[in-house]
Amino acid sequence: MADPIPVLISACLLGEKVRYDGGHKLDRFLLENFGKIVRWVPICPEVGCGLSVPREPMVLKGDPASAMLVGANSGTDHTERMMRWAKVRLRELKSIGLCGYVCKKNSPSCSGIGRIDVIGDSGAVSGPGSGIFTKAFVERFPHVPVEEEGRLRDPAVRESFLEKAFSLHRSGTPDRK
Repeated sequence: MADPIPVLISACLLGEKVRYDGGHKLDRFLLENFGKIVRWVPICPEVGCGLSVPREPMVLKGDPASAMLVGANSGTDHTERMMRWAKVRLRELKSIGLCGYVCKKNSPSCSGIGRIDVIGDSGAVSGPGSGIFTKAFVERFPHVPVEEEGRLRDPAVRESFLEKAFSLHRSGTPDRK
C-alpha cells in the first residue's frame, strides 16, 4: 500500500485520556475504518496549550464570530493562551502535509466549523460557533477537509472527506507551502 495519508485527529478519539474529566472518547469506528489508510496525528489543543487533566470544563462565550474560550464555572478566559499555542502548533503542522482533520464534536477547542453553541452575554445561546483551534486550523489550511467524528458515520460525508483527503495526498498537499 502507498504511504498512509496524514490526518490530524482529536487525541481523545484515539483513546488518549486528555479530556477535561480525565477520560477519553475512543472511537473504534474511526480506528477500524480509517486505520489502514491514514496515519493519525493526534492533538489535544487544551492540553497542548498547557491546561491540566483533569481541568474545568470549557465553553465558548461572546460573539460567535470571535468567541472566547472560558472556564464554564470560573469564567477564566483561555482564548489568548490557546491562540498563542495554536499559532506555533499550526506552523509546526505545516511540514507534515496534513490531508484531513477529524475533530471532536461539542469541544470548545476542537468542534467543527459552526457546529457548537456560543453563549452570549445574557447567558443564552448567541449562535453557532466553531472550536477555537479548529477555526484557526481552517484559516491556516483552507484546503484540508475537516469533519467531526460522528458525521463520518454517514456514508456520503465519509466518502466526500476521503475523496478530498486522497486528492490532497495525490497532489502533493498544497498546504505544505
